[in-house]
Amino acid sequence: MTTVAAPVLLVGCGKMGGALLKGWIDGGIPAGRIAVVEPDAIPRSDVQRRLGIAAYADAAEIPQSFRPGAVVVAVKPQVIAKVLPSYGRFAAGETVFLSIAAGTRIAALRQALGGGAIVRSMPNLAASIGLGISVACAAPSVPAESRRRCEALLAAVGEVAWVEDENLMDAVTAVSGSGPAYVFLLVECLAEAGVASGLPPELAMRLARATIEGSGELLRRSEDAAAQLRQNVTSPGGTTAAALSVLMAPGGLADLMKRAIAAAAARSRELSA
Repeated sequence: MTTVAAPVLLVGCGKMGGALLKGWIDGGIPAGRIAVVEPDAIPRSDVQRRLGIAAYADAAEIPQSFRPGAVVVAVKPQVIAKVLPSYGRFAAGETVFLSIAAGTRIAALRQALGGGAIVRSMPNLAASIGLGISVACAAPSVPAESRRRCEALLAAVGEVAWVEDENLMDAVTAVSGSGPAYVFLLVECLAEAGVASGLPPELAMRLARATIEGSGELLRRSEDAAAQLRQNVTSPGGTTAAALSVLMAPGGLADLMKRAIAAAAARSRELSA
């Protein structure tokens, strides 16, 4: 159970913002300590009706008496410069801004706000079930208490790690921020390969899903490295070894993944330009 004493303002309740919100509620943060700004009427109404959370269409609707301890920025990076200036009134106090906007650097956030304590983070979609991992990077001027406040919010939805070099956030985004999509694609590909080998589509997908789910849980529970777990299920000259001889060949899965991560990291850098 996570305790966050100061109110939290969530700006943007899309997929990732919604995942964080669900994680906070499931993690024990009272709905009365959370407020949401979401211009889309449908998710805004859902948040109000289903969770009993105060929700507003824009920053102008937030009561002047509301003093958040943290403002979590979960809007698309393309609209940061347009959206954030409306929240500049919170930047002068003890409020910390925690941004999860991919590719948006701390300097750009500070410029949009006109100052303030800023922490940049990249969670991933598993935050919605409390099994996410977030990496955070704080501006040098951010007080220790503000860092702890951000860590508490992120810890409510999974593991938390910190980096001092903001340039590493592009690689973090490519590996863990976008990572769930790679796993889902692997399930699709595994099922399609099963169908190509003669399995009925429904059974192929069932096998693929259960295999990935079970393997992920085994990895989570085991103290062994992933490489050791792979070796444990690979008999010399067996069927797994035959498949791995293809996947681990030059130009195989490792090289393909490196290219994919490089492409995602490059796009993250482009978004910050």
